[in-house]
Amino acid sequence: MKKHLTFGGFIWNVIQYASLLFFGFLALLPIASCVITAFKTEEEYRTTSVMALPKSWLNFENFYRAFTTANMGRAFLNSLIVMVCVLTVSVILGTQLAYVLNRFAFRGNAFVRSLFLIASLLPSVAMQVTVYKIMTSLNLVNHLYGYIIMMCGTDVISIYIFIQFMENIPVALDESAFIDGAGYQRIYWQIILPLLKPAIITSCILKGVSVYNEYYAANLYLMSKEIRTISTSLFTFVGPMGNQYNLICAGVIISLTPALIVFLLCQKHIYSGIAAGAVKG
Repeated sequence: MKKHLTFGGFIWNVIQYASLLFFGFLALLPIASCVITAFKTEEEYRTTSVMALPKSWLNFENFYRAFTTANMGRAFLNSLIVMVCVLTVSVILGTQLAYVLNRFAFRGNAFVRSLFLIASLLPSVAMQVTVYKIMTSLNLVNHLYGYIIMMCGTDVISIYIFIQFMENIPVALDESAFIDGAGYQRIYWQIILPLLKPAIITSCILKGVSVYNEYYAANLYLMSKEIRTISTSLFTFVGPMGNQYNLICAGVIISLTPALIVFLLCQKHIYSGIAAGAVKG
């Protein structure tokens, strides 16, 4: 039976759609401004407004200058090395911790989970003085391997994703494998880890985007130009004599493109992994 929309319901729908359009416009406005600025020449940027369209959309000189001047090829390689190492360690440590916390009932299990929750609530900036002193004493500052070691810290969000997803894996699988003679390590590597594939993909994408876009720690611990990451390479166009925003915007688009492609290709895995991990079986 078809329901008739009341006047109050109609007004509420109008408010909802208007708010969606408004906030969507606010979200897309900086991106549109960045794209427009990236195609402008230096003269156009100085003499026109921010939202004024460039004379030519085929002007790729800014992209070439941004890529070569900021040495973005080397920066992409450094970011790739950091991401591969950090994601590998994060997945192995995160899944093993989730396996222990979810499958083994021991005294202090709830306390350990609470410690992870408390750690996620602490602001990282507040601990940078201590972390920097530790990194300096261990001679890990201004070294790519030192930055990788620091970034390999346990990702609390990933652990909770693995724990929640593991709730849907029947314990009977572990018990049957244990009866057949499999040890805990074999159960983890051959049963648990393959079944955690959706959660691993979700965690890798979320963690990978975070590591890829990380600027504060990379700027603090990687001061040499040869070991800059993609986020800090854009700092090349910022100086005391002024900022070259047309080149900065071109560099932002270049750095954004790989992450956007990965997200578009894997968004189905992200949403399915989060949804599966949020519902207990």
